[in-house]
Amino acid sequence: MDSVDLGLFDYDRHNTLYYFILNADEQIYLRYGGRDSRAHDSYLSLESLELALDQGLELHRRYQRGELPRATRPKPMFARQFPLLVERTIARDACVECHLIADFQNQHRELDGTIDRVKDMYRSPDIRSIGIQLDVAKGLLVSQVAGAVQEAGMRPGDRITALNGTPVWTFGDLQYSYDKVDRRAERAEVAVERAGQPVSLSVALPSYWWLTDLTFRHWTIEPRMYFESRPLTEAEKRQHGLDPAGFASAVTEVESTASLLKSHALEVGDIVFAVDGVERDETANTAELFIRLRKTAGETYTLDVIRGGQRMQMPLKTFRMGFRK
Repeated sequence: MDSVDLGLFDYDRHNTLYYFILNADEQIYLRYGGRDSRAHDSYLSLESLELALDQGLELHRRYQRGELPRATRPKPMFARQFPLLVERTIARDACVECHLIADFQNQHRELDGTIDRVKDMYRSPDIRSIGIQLDVAKGLLVSQVAGAVQEAGMRPGDRITALNGTPVWTFGDLQYSYDKVDRRAERAEVAVERAGQPVSLSVALPSYWWLTDLTFRHWTIEPRMYFESRPLTEAEKRQHGLDPAGFASAVTEVESTASLLKSHALEVGDIVFAVDGVERDETANTAELFIRLRKTAGETYTLDVIRGGQRMQMPLKTFRMGFRK
């Protein structure tokens, strides 16, 4: 990727497979690829790839007839513009891998203070969180609906055609456009085709619609802490005398790595209600998420914990991930 225009060929770099269907003028018609936390090929199939190629040919014919406006080319961007990436790859005559580009971009954002972790770490929100299930072999044909999209009027058999006014032809297009939605947005406008007729739907985005599983991502900026937690309900917080608007959360899993690295002494069932004395945050709904969004990887912090009804403090040593090639 050392000589590829990263500005033009923009995508979530943690995808395993990604195609751009474009013409000799480098006008991108559509994208094919994408994934979620389930697997690298959740939305990939030979049938959907063939469908995407057919759609690309039809868009090319429309372009040749002058029916498609020429897109404005994004500002060029190349791997050599990121000094840390150059040091790690180009200067060593090593391969500029996609996931390295993504992480070093974020490292530079962290260093210059421009990083927005909600947007820059939690990439490619899962469409299932708003209730969309697709018939993968048939592209953007909806197979099942639930939750937010069902309440908005989406039905099985609908074909998704646009998101917030941007035409989408494949899951790759849909995921790319969904990733561009402002994380503070409360609604998304989805256009579908139903029985040959266009239908517009306004979808109310639920809280934390953007929250995704980071497990398969290589984020150096993510503080690794080796436990998982669930948010306490307001009633549970009151029961323990905690701030009802706080991010208190109950530990649901502790990885064995925590003991090996002496990261912390948390146990399943512990309630973490403060980090360095802070109990609430405008975004985070768990102590775990607060640390990911607000703390620097590799540093040590103090947790306020309730165990068996007793309050205590304990250190939490976070770790900064090293790369796997």
